Amino acid sequence: MAVIKYFNEMYQGDAVRTPYAQLQDWMQSMPAELRQMKQAEAENLFRRIGITFAVYGEGGDPDRLIPFDMFPRVFSAVEWAKLERGIKQRARALNAFLVDVYGRGEIVRAGKIPARLVYQNEAYEKSVAGFVPPKGVYSHIVGIDLVRTGPDEFFVLEDNCRTPSGVSYMLENREIMMRMFPDLFRENRIEPVDSYPAKLRRTLASVAPAKCDRDPTVVILTPGHFNSAYYEHSFLADLMGVELVEGQDLFVEGEFVFMRTTEGPRRVDVIYRRIDDAYIDPLCFRPDSMLGIPGLMDVYRSGGVSICSAPGAGVADDKAVYTYVPEMIRFYLGEEPLLKNVPTWQCGKADDLKYVLSNLKELVVKEVHGSGGYGMLVGPKSTAEQVEAFRLQIEADPGNYIAQPTLALSTTPTFVADGVAPRHVDLRPYCLVGERIELVPGGLTRVALKDGSLVVNSSQGGGVKDTWVLAE
Repeated sequence: MAVIKYFNEMYQGDAVRTPYAQLQDWMQSMPAELRQMKQAEAENLFRRIGITFAVYGEGGDPDRLIPFDMFPRVFSAVEWAKLERGIKQRARALNAFLVDVYGRGEIVRAGKIPARLVYQNEAYEKSVAGFVPPKGVYSHIVGIDLVRTGPDEFFVLEDNCRTPSGVSYMLENREIMMRMFPDLFRENRIEPVDSYPAKLRRTLASVAPAKCDRDPTVVILTPGHFNSAYYEHSFLADLMGVELVEGQDLFVEGEFVFMRTTEGPRRVDVIYRRIDDAYIDPLCFRPDSMLGIPGLMDVYRSGGVSICSAPGAGVADDKAVYTYVPEMIRFYLGEEPLLKNVPTWQCGKADDLKYVLSNLKELVVKEVHGSGGYGMLVGPKSTAEQVEAFRLQIEADPGNYIAQPTLALSTTPTFVADGVAPRHVDLRPYCLVGERIELVPGGLTRVALKDGSLVVNSSQGGGVKDTWVLAE
């Protein structure tokens, strides 16, 4: 088997690449004892602040820390400018697609995407067909997962158009790095990320509904403290200065939604929901939901409240629909895609299925609706038994799977038990879409801490890093 050569983001041969020039001396001059002390300090800070996540289905206390690696990932201003243009382009096209498929469906009529992938998709919500949300925005926070394979080669791994999580780690990683290594920030001109909460609030307020005739009241709707991302929900509410509410805190009366307060009912104009479509209104979706607000969808469709991201946005981040995003960019924007898709085989197509089954050992196979690193096969890292077990799953339901080549994900230096070693990384920037499209310079870098692993998800043993974008 050929040895795969991975792009190391810090080194080009024996030379240090320019973005990392200031980190070489810092890395080499840090004694092991100081590194261990700082690592323990970071973990204590995360624990004190309460930044944990839950792994469902495990016994005992499910709350745990995501491992934090102190070695930052660095992008030059030029590298970031290229990524930013591509991310914004993709966010525009995805929202244009959503408005279209809940309206006239021109892209389907033109034969650019199969109708079944859209209208038979379990994420397609018939209850909002024909409705255009304020400012024509369905997906207000778009998380674009990116991987790098070379100096100028970036690929989009997947799109997250519903409620992409992890932004609290982007913000807290930076806060903790600044607290532990202030000299690094004095020596390097690093773009700040702390404007994200203000930008998020401005984005949400900008899509207030037609019936809002005053400064909009924004709330974050959470499923509650048992949710794995509850810390993030409360963290963002605090930073934005808005109320964190559960379904029981809201009620519908007439044409509006109200929040229960100690001073009486208060009208709500924008709901940043962090619960799935199925649970937001028991009168429209799952009748057994205890998390939502009865009648919410009627108020939404009549222009009395905005829901961010909009119900139905999930059809745009389906992994089978993902393969058509480059065509969306051409169709709606008349532009060529600035960021490439990973080549993808749809197992629902006979020829693709034949190829995938013949090459399982070399491919990464994912469930169309899977997330968090679950429901996937990394062929080169799997045993023969695991490959054969997955083959049976694919054959039983081909349309539920897509496959991609095993990319040579870039590596960045990472602190490990015996010093510094390269580990594979990806990146999730957060693109905000409202009256304007903007994103802070940075994102969440996830790192596969296990030697040789390509799976960066925290649920699968991955960690996080601070992401630096150098100022020009």
